[in-house]
This record gives sequence, structure tokens and C-alpha cells, in this order.
Amino acid sequence: MAYWLMKSEPDVFSFDDLVVKTAKGEAEEWHGVRNYAARNNMRAMQVGDEAFFYHSNIGKEIVGIMRIVAPAHPDSTADLNARGEVVWECVDVQSVKPFPRPVTLAEIKATPALETLELVKLSRLSVSKVSAEEWALLLKMGGLEP
Repeated sequence: MAYWLMKSEPDVFSFDDLVVKTAKGEAEEWHGVRNYAARNNMRAMQVGDEAFFYHSNIGKEIVGIMRIVAPAHPDSTADLNARGEVVWECVDVQSVKPFPRPVTLAEIKATPALETLELVKLSRLSVSKVSAEEWALLLKMGGLEP
């Protein structure tokens, strides 16, 4: 299993919004990503992989865990390129559980063991990789057992 971190602005789509969709048995298409590195990360995701849900802009904190429930597929919000191809892809996700205590960006940056976390190194990347060691530490920081 691989681990990821995916960002969303909570005033656009929050973890609570995802929890509501999941409770209805629905998944959310993680659409609208327009960065090649982030798209390539989604292409690398497998069903069953888990990702942290990170509230960007407002809050700047990890607030929960979600699971990848459908592999990369064409983004329904993307226009076709000049050759009639879909360039942008996305995955579908469902919520797993909220963090008992959100982990802020300030806490993450203040933790030496997380200095290589892509969220810190590549701060503008909206879909990033998380190592197993980083995943376990962030779970502990958020009040969950690895």
C-alpha cells in the first residue's frame, strides 16, 4: 500500500463534505487538479491506497484519512486538448476517519523527522507522496495509532 496527501480548500470541499458523501455510499472524484506532477501521482495510486485529507488555505492542517476507491480515470471537469484527448485524470476517494486532533502545517514544519515530507518541500503540490515512516508519525501526531 502507498500513502499520499491530497489538498482541498475547505470552503470548496471539506473533509466533512467527504464524510457525508461516504455515508451515502458515494465516492468523490478528486477533480480539478491541473498540475502534471499531481496528476502523475494520481496515476500511480492503486485502489486501497490511503491519503491524508489536508485543508489548504483555510486551516492548513491534516484533518482526516481517505481511501482511494477507483483508479485514475479522465477528469470529468477537464476539457479535451487539440487532439481530442483528455490530459487530466483523477481518482475517486471515500473518507476513512477523521483525526481526533488536526495536525497543522506549523507543527509539521517544526518536526525534524518531517523535513523531507513533500508537503514541506513541494508546498504548492496538491497531491503528494508520503512515506510509511511519515505516515506513521503523522497518525500519532493526529491522535491515531499507526
